[in-house]
Amino acid sequence: MKKIGIIGGSGFIGSHITKKFLKEGHQVKVSSTNINKEEKYQHLWKFPNTDKLQIQQLDVANKEQLTDFVSDCEIVIHGGTPFILDFKDPQTELFDPTIKGTENFLEVISETPNVKKVVFIASVAAYNTNFPMPAGGKYPNNQFDENDTPFMSKESHPYAQAKFIANQTVSKFIDDNPNTHFEITSVSPVAVMGKSLSNREDSTSTGLQFLFKNKIAPNPFVQMLYDTNAEFAMVDVKDVALGIYKLATITGLHGKNYLLTSETYPVSDISLMLNHKNPINKAKIIYQNQLAKQELGMEFQTIQSSLNEY
Repeated sequence: MKKIGIIGGSGFIGSHITKKFLKEGHQVKVSSTNINKEEKYQHLWKFPNTDKLQIQQLDVANKEQLTDFVSDCEIVIHGGTPFILDFKDPQTELFDPTIKGTENFLEVISETPNVKKVVFIASVAAYNTNFPMPAGGKYPNNQFDENDTPFMSKESHPYAQAKFIANQTVSKFIDDNPNTHFEITSVSPVAVMGKSLSNREDSTSTGLQFLFKNKIAPNPFVQMLYDTNAEFAMVDVKDVALGIYKLATITGLHGKNYLLTSETYPVSDISLMLNHKNPINKAKIIYQNQLAKQELGMEFQTIQSSLNEY
């Protein structure tokens, strides 16, 4: 079985990815920004086949560490960019680690001949930095898919802008390097929901579900979501992990970026479902998932079942 390097493999999405690859019998190496903080990754040791699991310290800004991390991997999954809604300095907390980290990663991978496949965990922000609001020129009920022109606004949250620019960096690299020794594919999940595999308290996805369940607004951004009853396109975390597994193990997908998405509901209905009540509104399908269904064989579970697992 191939050796898989997972940058960010102990986070909310990353833990599900790590579990999937271990279950399938692969050798898995997971990065940790600080190997001494075992509480960040200790839950991984509860997964099956942990005799095939390795934890290695990695700062993506450190090219020497990055080179060492990928040196014996055939497949590398990069999901190590920060997901932060509350920040003090967007440049150092979001833009630098996301964009410069992507640039460093591409440079190192280009010099590592054993790597055959790279999967980037991008974001719906790679297509629309206004998410969950509509992209510029669109209305709330307008559908959106991979063929739509990506939209970026400097008024958007810095996290979304950073993810957009990082995805553009990957696209430019693909265009400028047509003869790489490895394939690059990306996934762009919408709002990722579901059950965490750890007790970590630093997960933004888990924390956002907690806020919605209890109708708490710790900052103006979340308050705006309540005030507008914003509609969220969502996807289950297990479906995201499965999609990434498929991308990593299917060849011939170089240069593609797949939206991973299920149903759309307003925040008021998300709160109801997180409290095990039925939504008032019917689910909408705003962000499209046909490409993932057709080319990856994906099926996406309902959002009510995802939120009931939180």
